[in-house]
Amino acid sequence: MKLLTALVLLAATVALRAEPEYPQMGPDIYDVQADGTAQIAAAVAQARAEHKHVLVKLGANWCIWCRRLSHTFETDAAVAAALHENYVLVLVDVNHRQGKARNDAVNDRYGNPMAQGLPVLVVLDENGRQLTTQETGALEDGKSAHDPAKVTAFLRQWAPKR
Repeated sequence: MKLLTALVLLAATVALRAEPEYPQMGPDIYDVQADGTAQIAAAVAQARAEHKHVLVKLGANWCIWCRRLSHTFETDAAVAAALHENYVLVLVDVNHRQGKARNDAVNDRYGNPMAQGLPVLVVLDENGRQLTTQETGALEDGKSAHDPAKVTAFLRQWAPKR
């Protein structure tokens, strides 16, 4: 009986899960319903408690380079370690396609970093003060990915001083 209940709950959960915004791109990496301002506020509170900085990654589910950078964050051991040790990561959806613009207030708040393209990174200190903005083309390998050494160097450069 417990197995049947678990299977019914699993099926219900899967049925409630929204289809990806751009199915041809795979599962969404950005939450299209999330309030970026609230996401950042929660991240700043967590960063303050953990004595870390906040890394805000502005992007959209249609953006292949956003997906590639997320892949580097998740799969490269040195990048993942630098992120985990020093940052609270926030993915803010700033899609302007297929409907109304999302999270424009976040873009405005940090001086229009989207003008540099997507994805774009904004580093905040544990109090939410903006430290830097980084266009991510400079972190690419010149081919079809982000260079883990460049990404790690950027993360270490803006990590909290301990």
